[in-house]
Amino acid sequence: MENIQNLPIDIQTSKLLDWLLDRRHCNVKWQSAVKTIREKINAAIQDMPENEEIKQLLSGSYIHYFHCLRIVEILKGTEASSKNIFGRYSSQRMKDWQEIVTLYERDSVYLAEVASLLIRNVSYEGPALRKQIAKAQQLQQDLTRRELECQTSATDLRERYYAACKQYGIAGENVSHELQALLTDLPAVLEKVGEDAAKLEEQIQLYGTFTKFVCEWTKPILPMLTFVQKRGNTTYYEWRTGNVPTAVEKSVPAEAPPDTTTEDVIDWGDSGKEIEAQSDNFGITVEDGVDWGISLETTSEDPSGIDWGDSEVPPIEIEIVDAGTDCLDGVARGEDGLTMLENSQSRNQFIDELMELEVFLTQRMNEMGEEADVVAMSQFQLAPSVIQSQTAKHIQEMLTEVRDLLDRLTSLRMQHLFMIQASPRYVERVSEVLRQKLKQSDILVLKGAKMVEKRKEALEEQSTLEPRVDLLAGCIRELQKLIEADISKRYHNRPVNLMGVNI
Repeated sequence: MENIQNLPIDIQTSKLLDWLLDRRHCNVKWQSAVKTIREKINAAIQDMPENEEIKQLLSGSYIHYFHCLRIVEILKGTEASSKNIFGRYSSQRMKDWQEIVTLYERDSVYLAEVASLLIRNVSYEGPALRKQIAKAQQLQQDLTRRELECQTSATDLRERYYAACKQYGIAGENVSHELQALLTDLPAVLEKVGEDAAKLEEQIQLYGTFTKFVCEWTKPILPMLTFVQKRGNTTYYEWRTGNVPTAVEKSVPAEAPPDTTTEDVIDWGDSGKEIEAQSDNFGITVEDGVDWGISLETTSEDPSGIDWGDSEVPPIEIEIVDAGTDCLDGVARGEDGLTMLENSQSRNQFIDELMELEVFLTQRMNEMGEEADVVAMSQFQLAPSVIQSQTAKHIQEMLTEVRDLLDRLTSLRMQHLFMIQASPRYVERVSEVLRQKLKQSDILVLKGAKMVEKRKEALEEQSTLEPRVDLLAGCIRELQKLIEADISKRYHNRPVNLMGVNI
């Protein structure tokens, strides 16, 4: 018996209420009794004495049997004056709370209620609060990560904006005007390229001699490159006609609009009404009295009665002029007024011929590097002295000069300059693309600020929930001890352990 008395009673907390009902410690209908008791508690707390401890007890979320016992103990001191000679209290407050305690103790209703309260706190309230805290913490981590991503992306977009501006050679304060201003340096750059092209005489001569010796080529080679090498970056008119123009008239490029949004430049005028009015007759005015040359009277010449009016009209002489030959006065206009390297057609041909010369010199370098090629050596014994006197080092120097010109004409900055010169709409398009980068950067900065605000809200929510978790943990520990002590008394003070209580 002594060994049995020392054996602990282990009860799974989730099965506590079922354990109490199975062993008839509580009545199955305890919930209806609790409902009546709760109504009496709600009525009794309306009239309570001024006591700080009672206020703390009543401020809890749920008042149970053990709270009621403490309230009765406090009322024994505050209501001592209402005690009669028989030891009973005439105070209605005391009577109400004593009745509540009595109802709780009947059929051990209080034990079923606190067991249910413990199960709810352990299985539902505690996990729910912890889950909300974990969610708030996870939200803070996600918001911190997204804030960092927004800051990184905003910085990256802004850096890409300034990198693109640097690539164009502008500061980025007023993109449209800065891009347009770049064209002022273009003529000087192209003029310098034309001057340096004069140094390619030896390369062109070597290429011509080589093709004539190897392929017996008699047609002119590299005509555009040869022309620029001899005459420099002259007008396209001089290349096309062979004559120096008496004057040059260049078209002035349209000035780029300022950096504004689409809404700033839209004109919603009522000109559409005029267009609608004109669209009814397509701009054709029909007047009375117009002779269309159609006669309704039948003649012997034309049985149809239609006078076509072709008998008295003198023949029209049409003069056919070749395209581009409208500069009869020697004035270069339009594309003819552009220089060889400004005109896209001649510039492309110039670059193609430069690339052709580069390929030739590269191939010649490779051939001269093959020392064991006896056939090639015997083949060039009869070659002109211009070919035989070349060395690999000199060929490399000539190749470097050609590649330098190519790089200067085909660099990314020059490509942008040529596009700006050819199309003012290109300036608008580039400006819009660059503005979008800045706009997206600003949007990401604002988005990052919102992430900070949301993170602060999540932190405040966590700070609000954590005290509730601590309060609930204290309540669970208190209920656990009270229930274990109560059940232990029913089994001759055997130790009782409530299992599965996670605080």
